Amino acid sequence: MILLTKRNHDKFLVNHLQIEHIECIPESKITMMNHDYYLVRESIDEIVRKIAEYNAKVQDIHREIVVSDKR
Repeated sequence: MILLTKRNHDKFLVNHLQIEHIECIPESKITMMNHDYYLVRESIDEIVRKIAEYNAKVQDIHREIVVSDKR
Protein backbone atom coordinates (compact mmCIF):
# COMPACT_ATOMS: atom_id res chain seq x y z
CA MET A 1 0.00 0.00 0.00
CA ILE A 2 1.17 3.53 -0.70
CA LEU A 3 0.66 6.70 1.32
CA LEU A 4 -1.06 9.56 -0.53
CA THR A 5 -2.44 12.99 0.37
CA LYS A 6 -5.99 14.15 -0.33
CA ARG A 7 -6.61 17.74 -1.44
CA ASN A 8 -7.58 18.66 2.15
CA HIS A 9 -4.14 17.40 3.33
CA ASP A 10 -5.52 14.20 4.94
CA LYS A 11 -3.17 11.25 4.48
CA PHE A 12 -4.48 7.82 3.48
CA LEU A 13 -3.22 4.48 2.21
CA VAL A 14 -4.28 3.02 -1.11
CA ASN A 15 -3.79 -0.52 -2.40
CA HIS A 16 -1.87 0.17 -5.60
CA LEU A 17 -2.94 -3.21 -7.01
CA GLN A 18 -6.53 -1.92 -7.15
CA ILE A 19 -5.73 1.17 -9.25
CA GLU A 20 -7.39 1.04 -12.67
CA HIS A 21 -5.92 4.28 -14.04
CA ILE A 22 -4.56 7.71 -13.10
CA GLU A 23 -5.43 11.00 -14.82
CA CYS A 24 -3.83 14.43 -14.54
CA ILE A 25 -6.66 17.03 -14.49
CA PRO A 26 -4.42 19.08 -13.22
CA GLU A 27 -4.37 17.27 -9.86
CA SER A 28 -4.02 13.51 -9.99
CA LYS A 29 -7.27 11.57 -10.15
CA ILE A 30 -6.83 7.91 -9.17
CA THR A 31 -9.68 5.67 -10.32
CA MET A 32 -9.91 2.33 -8.58
CA MET A 33 -11.17 -0.94 -10.05
CA ASN A 34 -14.52 -0.47 -8.26
CA HIS A 35 -14.78 2.95 -10.02
CA ASP A 36 -14.34 4.96 -6.80
CA TYR A 37 -11.81 7.74 -7.29
CA TYR A 38 -9.52 9.96 -5.24
CA LEU A 39 -8.11 13.40 -6.03
CA VAL A 40 -4.62 13.60 -4.58
CA ARG A 41 -1.86 16.19 -4.27
CA GLU A 42 0.93 13.91 -5.53
CA SER A 43 1.88 14.08 -9.20
CA ILE A 44 1.59 11.03 -11.43
CA ASP A 45 5.40 10.72 -11.36
CA GLU A 46 5.38 10.71 -7.53
CA ILE A 47 2.65 8.05 -7.45
CA VAL A 48 4.55 5.83 -9.89
CA ARG A 49 7.74 6.29 -7.81
CA LYS A 50 5.92 5.33 -4.61
CA ILE A 51 4.53 2.20 -6.28
CA ALA A 52 8.00 1.25 -7.59
CA GLU A 53 9.58 1.81 -4.14
CA TYR A 54 6.89 -0.28 -2.45
CA ASN A 55 7.31 -3.11 -4.97
CA ALA A 56 11.10 -3.02 -4.51
CA LYS A 57 10.65 -3.20 -0.74
CA VAL A 58 8.35 -6.23 -1.09
CA GLN A 59 10.86 -7.93 -3.42
CA ASP A 60 13.65 -7.41 -0.85
CA ILE A 61 11.52 -8.91 1.93
CA HIS A 62 10.72 -11.90 -0.28
CA ARG A 63 14.39 -12.39 -1.11
CA GLU A 64 15.31 -12.31 2.61
CA ILE A 65 12.65 -14.90 3.41
CA VAL A 66 13.83 -17.18 0.60
CA VAL A 67 17.47 -16.91 1.76
CA SER A 68 16.57 -17.55 5.40
CA ASP A 69 14.44 -20.60 4.45
CA LYS A 70 17.47 -22.26 2.80
CA ARG A 71 19.44 -22.33 6.04
